[in-house]
Order: sequence, then structure tokens, then C-alpha cells
Amino acid sequence: MFLIHWLVVAIGLAAAAYLVPGVNVSSGAALVFGALVLGFVNAVVKPVMILLTLPLTVLSLGLFYFVVNAAAFALAAALVPGFSVASFWAALFGALVVSLVSWFVGGFLAG
Repeated sequence: MFLIHWLVVAIGLAAAAYLVPGVNVSSGAALVFGALVLGFVNAVVKPVMILLTLPLTVLSLGLFYFVVNAAAFALAAALVPGFSVASFWAALFGALVVSLVSWFVGGFLAG
């Protein structure tokens, strides 16, 4: 199950690199490692960020959650050589593309 999820995130990351200007992945190894780090950041760091920013998320009626997603995406890019994000907007749209592609491909694979 872990390998399937990793593959789905890698497909989403490749789509983000292709579709979003400012999101760059320089090699296949960076793509694979970037998907692994993005999964780790989403599993470990993002819940802490969500908890810490909960008041802002409630006040913004949930819109601040997009900022948390962008920050997690940018953090993963900062940790992986060969995976870069040029700006906040690139991180925001890159995280959105990865989420949508992961949701779509995951739904397709689930049944």
C-alpha cells in the first residue's frame, strides 16, 4: 500500500512540475525522493502545522489551510536537491495539483 501511495504522489508531483510554472524537478531521482519527502512532510509535519494554525484556519473559514498546504509543499522542495519551488504561488498551485492528481489517481486505483 505504501508503494502505491508513493507512486501516486510521484505522479502528482510530476504533473505539478509539468503544469505549474515555478515548480521544477530536475531528475527522476529528485522526483522519487521528492515524493517520499512530500509524503513524510504531509504525514508528520503538516498535522503539527494544522494544529498550530487552527485559529487562523477557523477565522478564515478554512482558506488558511491552502497556505498550510503550500508551506508543506515548499518545505518538501527545500529539503530535496533537484526539487525547487520559485514562489508562494507556485507552491500553492503545485500543492493543489498534487492533491487533485493524487485524489483522482487514488480514486481510480481504489476501484
